[in-house]
Amino acid sequence: MNNMQPIYTGFDTPVASVEERNRVLRNTYWLLALSMVPTVLGAWVGVATGITRAMSPGIGLVVFLVGAFGFMYAIEKTKDSAAGVPVLLAFTFFMGLMLSRLVGTVLGLANGASLIMTAFAGTGAIFLGMASLSSVIKRDLTSMGKFLFIGAILLLVAGVANFFIQSSALMMTLSVAAIGIFSAFILHDLKRVKDGHETNYITATLGVYLSLYNVFQSLLALLGIAGGRDE
Repeated sequence: MNNMQPIYTGFDTPVASVEERNRVLRNTYWLLALSMVPTVLGAWVGVATGITRAMSPGIGLVVFLVGAFGFMYAIEKTKDSAAGVPVLLAFTFFMGLMLSRLVGTVLGLANGASLIMTAFAGTGAIFLGMASLSSVIKRDLTSMGKFLFIGAILLLVAGVANFFIQSSALMMTLSVAAIGIFSAFILHDLKRVKDGHETNYITATLGVYLSLYNVFQSLLALLGIAGGRDE
């Protein structure tokens, strides 16, 4: 049980104590690190079995959207119970599985393995940069959340549209925009924890994980289009 008392700042929303903020942040980092294991496992299973490549692009999109939103709903419902962590880890396995189509495509390139490592390193660098900034910036960044959310929705709509258009130029543009938007989301979500506005580490982990996933996927797609070699 949590016996930390919230601090009231004169507004209706309580802000967690320093001890509580540190505990949530520490648990978020640990769970985020743990979530990488089922993600990698899911991607490996997907590449090894070809299960996602066997789906048509349309079916794959439907499975991804239904599965992702279904899991996020389940995580929200179980975040305060013992089932919250297993459900989150199951979600990260599913996301890794869905990522395997792109990973498999990039691995088919002559320099595919190096592109994946570059995307992984780039994602790690972005995370470390945003985590450092969240510790340095004193300003409350809560207000930027609504603008980032609108940007993410526009990206989703444009991404679905490009599914039918199949434009490489638009894909590259969307990838660059996604890297910027979800990098800012990492900063926003970590700052919320540090400021005591987010007190549930499962919710915090989900937000940061989704941002990292989108940054990595966008970097990998961008590198595959711009730097991939067939021979």
